[in-house]
Amino acid sequence: MFWSRRPDAVAAGAADRFMDDALACMNGLYGTAVRLTRNGDAARDLVQDTYLKALRAQARFEPGTNLKAWLYTILHNTWRNRRRDRTRARVLFDSDTVDAAVEAGRPGVVEQATPESLLLRTVLDVDLRAALDRLPEAFREAVWLRDVEDFSYQEIADVLAVPIGTVMSRISRGRKLLHGYLTEDATTPVARRTGTAGPS
Repeated sequence: MFWSRRPDAVAAGAADRFMDDALACMNGLYGTAVRLTRNGDAARDLVQDTYLKALRAQARFEPGTNLKAWLYTILHNTWRNRRRDRTRARVLFDSDTVDAAVEAGRPGVVEQATPESLLLRTVLDVDLRAALDRLPEAFREAVWLRDVEDFSYQEIADVLAVPIGTVMSRISRGRKLLHGYLTEDATTPVARRTGTAGPS
């Protein structure tokens, strides 16, 4: 009589494969989380929550479908939920919080260096990163997912939960804005861009 593998062993093997495939997406998820949060610690926290939710919902994932798009959908939904919850909770604020937010948004403020942020700096040109950061969030998300993460228009529509026409419009408008920012920066004197005086 032949014995097949025990069901729990088969399930354990499937869980291991799922985790291996999911973890292979971590760098891309982190890069997207950085673009969304603009903060290394918040990005790591967002990715961690994404993986935790993915593990809890693993039974609902259909093997053979696009795991990467599924994870990005979880990441974006988690981000949107956090922002919505923060907005609801933002009843009072103090001047220190406002000042800190203003300082964080100023060009030239040095962010805390992490291995991930150092890697990201080597991958993306400084001017391009700055131009991407200037894009309105909806455009930035769509352009990032298409041009950096290489998702199809339909996958982006699924991830962002918007119609495909909206995705195409956001990418088109985002790319035009990016081009404008990069062209503007190329024609702006270095002294004006960096805030330093030129040679006298």
